[in-house]
Amino acid sequence: MKKKHKEEYFLIKSGEKMTIRERIEEKEKFYLSPYAVFSSKTAGRARSEEPSEIRTEFQRDRDRIIHSKSFRRLKHKTQVFLSPAGDHYRTRLTHTLEVSQIARTISRALGLNEDLTEAISLGHDLGHTPFGHAGERTIDHLCPEGFRHNEQSLRVVNVLERKGGLNLTAEVRDGILCHTGDKMPQTLEGKIIRFADKIAYINHDIDDAVRGGVITEEDIPKEFSKVLGRNHSARIDSMIKSIIRASDNKPDIAMEPEVFEAMMGLRKFMFENVYLNDYAKAEEKKSFNVIKSLFELFLEKPELISDKVRAISCSEDNMIVVRDHVASMTDRYALSLYDRYFVPKSWRG
Repeated sequence: MKKKHKEEYFLIKSGEKMTIRERIEEKEKFYLSPYAVFSSKTAGRARSEEPSEIRTEFQRDRDRIIHSKSFRRLKHKTQVFLSPAGDHYRTRLTHTLEVSQIARTISRALGLNEDLTEAISLGHDLGHTPFGHAGERTIDHLCPEGFRHNEQSLRVVNVLERKGGLNLTAEVRDGILCHTGDKMPQTLEGKIIRFADKIAYINHDIDDAVRGGVITEEDIPKEFSKVLGRNHSARIDSMIKSIIRASDNKPDIAMEPEVFEAMMGLRKFMFENVYLNDYAKAEEKKSFNVIKSLFELFLEKPELISDKVRAISCSEDNMIVVRDHVASMTDRYALSLYDRYFVPKSWRG
């Protein structure tokens, strides 16, 4: 279709002037890959809503996530380094933004739905605990039914945000739940997040670990640097381009075997030298004590949880209420409560 005819088509359809949303939906049919999820073809929401005049369904989901309290709390939740003194270390929020940037780049290059990709990426870690994965492991240890942050992220958007949840589309909820773990997302946009998450944390955690003096760039095995590059931007560029080459015009998302092997080798290197080194384990024990103490305190004395907080969980099970409450905390709020309940204060007789 020629440019002039396209413009006329996007303004008028069936003799009626189209809304901005309808124009966007029609443009998607022209410009997106046949493997993309079209906004007009979403599987929908748990509760039906009137469509927006200016935003597609996935754009609405993205905006709801950005305006949520859970999203704002990510700025005070640990990525790797607990309560870092420097201003340039990543937090769970900056990690989320880096995942979004990487995922959108890949999605755009492959002709997939960038709005869906962005919504999933911005919501994927909403259920993360204080103190990062150390906090997640602690709550998992304390809960009889276990705890996984991806499942909690889905619970956040389904239940804990607003009254009755954010009512997101099925595709966004699926991508949030399946961004990690054994279950694969149903959409290619969701599959992109699984790669983008790894690309983001491996590379920005190297950057933070170098800044913190835990490792140096020279410590990175040459076998990985040879394939991926010798600095932060080169590694990210290599991984993104590898996914695009391996996935272009195909019904799946993949990475070239050599690059994937190098990426996973680099991830293993980070576990051995950063995530599980002596310093990290020492700080992890401290965070374990903080969360365990608060968790057991609220189980023993449920009256310490306000009626407002209790109502958010929509549950009569105190274990679920305590889990939701503690998991939602920022690092600094958890530390302030620990200080209030467990650290002796000066006597003011």
